[in-house]
Amino acid sequence: MITLTEENYIKAIYHLSKHGKEMVSTNALAEAMRTKASSATDMVKKLAEKNYVDYKKYQGAILTESGSTIAINVIRKHRLWEVFLVDKLHFSWDEVHELAEQLEHIKSQKLIDKLDAFLGHPTHDPHGDPIPDKHGDFTFIDKIMLAQAQVNETYNCVGVNDSSSKFLQYLNNNKIELGTKIEVLHKEAFDSSIKIKVNGLEMVVSNSVAQNLYIQKV
Repeated sequence: MITLTEENYIKAIYHLSKHGKEMVSTNALAEAMRTKASSATDMVKKLAEKNYVDYKKYQGAILTESGSTIAINVIRKHRLWEVFLVDKLHFSWDEVHELAEQLEHIKSQKLIDKLDAFLGHPTHDPHGDPIPDKHGDFTFIDKIMLAQAQVNETYNCVGVNDSSSKFLQYLNNNKIELGTKIEVLHKEAFDSSIKIKVNGLEMVVSNSVAQNLYIQKV
């Protein structure tokens, strides 16, 4: 039986490895898990013994096929619960991440399949992230960061890279959500800040914001 902690490490490795495609160092994993490098190394060795990761000393770890399957299943549950919390229980998008972190460890596959059907088989969560289907397949959309946008073009907001409550509350305060139209007016060469028009109002966003907001050309 896989533990909650093991699932969290496997999910972290999946995200850090760019969907299981790259080796992840134990230092990077330790930072993501907010623990000591020695603790991360011990856990990776334990996961390797269970054939969830391939581990190479001084190089790091990468998920095996069974490890990737576990990671994708946890991500599927997390994102389905976020949809449920927002669409059915009317939580705001900045409230649901931590709740979904708890719910994602529910083991019942029957419950998750029924939840998926109840929600109408959503393809994306409230933050714009793709939800894998029961076979582990994702539906990706073409998107770029606001930082890559062209001046005098209009885009739709389609997702966020940073799903922290602080960033989402910042977006809420500026009336930016999924589907919001964003017109790019000017890009500042000095600090890479960007002047945009949202809901008829002009504002300047920092490069940090521009690097965390996904958009799609209208």
